[in-house]
Amino acid sequence: MTLWSVIGAGVAGLTIASELVSRGAKVQVFDPGGPPGAHGCSWWAGGMLAPWCEYENAEEPVLRLGQGALDWWGTRTVVHRCGTLVVANSRDLPDLRRFSRRTHGFKDVDQPEIAELEPDLMGFPKGLFFSNEAHLDPRRALLDLYQQLQSEGVVFHQKLAPSGLKNTIDCRGLHARETLHDLRGVKGEMLVIRCPDVTLTRPVRLLHPRMPLYIVPRGNGVYMLGATMIESEDSSRITARSMLELLSAAYALNPAFGEAEVLEIGVDLRPAFPDNLPRIRRRGHVIYANGLYRHGYLLAPALAQGVADLALENKHSEMVDEDRA
Repeated sequence: MTLWSVIGAGVAGLTIASELVSRGAKVQVFDPGGPPGAHGCSWWAGGMLAPWCEYENAEEPVLRLGQGALDWWGTRTVVHRCGTLVVANSRDLPDLRRFSRRTHGFKDVDQPEIAELEPDLMGFPKGLFFSNEAHLDPRRALLDLYQQLQSEGVVFHQKLAPSGLKNTIDCRGLHARETLHDLRGVKGEMLVIRCPDVTLTRPVRLLHPRMPLYIVPRGNGVYMLGATMIESEDSSRITARSMLELLSAAYALNPAFGEAEVLEIGVDLRPAFPDNLPRIRRRGHVIYANGLYRHGYLLAPALAQGVADLALENKHSEMVDEDRA
């Protein structure tokens, strides 16, 4: 049996390893960082499985391919199928109408319906409810995949992959730019806060002219606030402006967030190609799978299926881009 070597244990590498194993392949994984943790971009994601919301400013494949992510993840970790609520203040209702024109799969909701969905949201006259969307806890999802793969006999090597390996799948994100020259980094900044006085059961997106916010419940009064999308490759620290605007937007959802504890501050660089869609490229004995941008958990299953199709069946999915140098 052919042994496949996956380089990188982030969301791309682990989903690809899982898909390969599910099809009977033998797999080993190399990552000098070790098990999933704060060293990886995937650790700081929102974990929203929201293809209809993302379609508002994304290409069509995000909507179409992203819909399969809910069932793929649902067989491997806990997926909360509570939908997504999009709201706007009265002065920003034109933004809500613009949002609604660019997507579908939602129900218009008014203030009483918003209060029924999320009693702790106050003063929002209109919203959009995407009932078919879901979310997961990225950290739990990564660790669940890691542990499942170990139980299925996948060996994880906490070191760099040896040079000259055959049948290799490179999932190193921005570290692969020496070969994938059109990759760029997009900076994301986010906060993890604790506010036991507010209870939200589903991701909420607040449309705001300066800082569109999403807030994702993690349970026990913990929330993830995110995220900026800045064309910058400085991942050293969050900017004061971003932190102020994230917290101000959360305060606009409910003033009780003004008393929240800031538990973590996260900054990462999302690897992206010019059209912000992932690509699969084969160079000799290496298959490169990269460019998940801000759609890591949403598009990683489709990326994994495309890689497995190419590796095991030489079948070319729409993500395969072998002509690009």
